[in-house]
Amino acid sequence: MTQVAFHFNVDNRLHYSCRLVRKAVAAGTSMVVTGSPDVLDQFDRDLWALSATDFLPHCRLTDAPARVQKSAVLLCEDLIGVPSRDILLNLAERTPTGFEQFDKVIEVVTADPVERSQARLRWKHYAQAGLALTQHDLGPRTAP
Repeated sequence: MTQVAFHFNVDNRLHYSCRLVRKAVAAGTSMVVTGSPDVLDQFDRDLWALSATDFLPHCRLTDAPARVQKSAVLLCEDLIGVPSRDILLNLAERTPTGFEQFDKVIEVVTADPVERSQARLRWKHYAQAGLALTQHDLGPRTAP
């Protein structure tokens, strides 16, 4: 059964997501990142600029089949025709159709009210599907 993890109150959604991808690639885990064309374009640029010493192999689903097969990270607008991968990182506003094929789904959410509202709908969708949900609140901690 698919596990779903929400990472809430992230300062910079794409930068945080790049770090998640770096961690997954270092662990030998494969991922699909889904989102709108604009978000994926920016995310692609951010992956290249994350670090001068890290290379995070990634490509678009529309790239050459040999590259798609070898890449640990695929960027795509939807999940139609996506080859098997371990984790789905959803940067889209909606729950992607076909998320069930992944062992784990990660949702990254900032404190923006519109983004949080959209995340609540995705949370509700996953919960109604009977999936195990976890939340990681990355908001500022206050000392007792």
